[in-house]
Amino acid sequence: MNSPVSLPLFQSRVVPVIVVTDPAQAVPMAEALLAGGVDVMEITLRSAAGLAAIEAVARAVPEMQVGAGTVTRASEVAQVLAAGARFGLSPGSTPELLAAVLAAGLPFVPGVASPSEAMAARAARFTLMKCFPAAQLGGVEVLKAWGGPLPDLRFCPTGGVSLANMGSFLALPNVAMVGGSWLTPAAAVKAGDWAQITRLAREATDAVAALQASR
Repeated sequence: MNSPVSLPLFQSRVVPVIVVTDPAQAVPMAEALLAGGVDVMEITLRSAAGLAAIEAVARAVPEMQVGAGTVTRASEVAQVLAAGARFGLSPGSTPELLAAVLAAGLPFVPGVASPSEAMAARAARFTLMKCFPAAQLGGVEVLKAWGGPLPDLRFCPTGGVSLANMGSFLALPNVAMVGGSWLTPAAAVKAGDWAQITRLAREATDAVAALQASR
């Protein structure tokens, strides 16, 4: 399930997808997630605060594997590396973006929404991909269908994934992890309710452990 440059090792199979509006929120959020057993986070570039937030976590919480999400332009690759991101993710992919990622050596998860896109990413030597938007594409059933003709690929479904349905995704042999925004609700982040984020992270961590134990 490795990309051409292997992703950093992390234990969590749930990747929080986070929009940070204030860089000061990033470090306590990372610490709250770690306390709940989640050792990876995707801070997206959807906000102007994204790069500063990545830099803050990379500097202050080295045990957190912080990645840059919503990397959609080749010019952003150098920026996220300079900020300290250990890997990157995108909702899609272009030849220019993938070439920049490969040239820079950034561990990367390109986004795909069809078998053709997945095959194009595989031709560029990626084997772990983000399936986005997963629920709108067909959810568990579409990933199950892709598993037949594309058995060598692994996916991280994102978009419409929740605590209620993540087990169905993670039970598929071609799903390496899931991404979701429910672990860091905007209201809790705004209020600085880090205890709630720790509870949500622990709930997800425990659910994954129960799924693995039942196999």
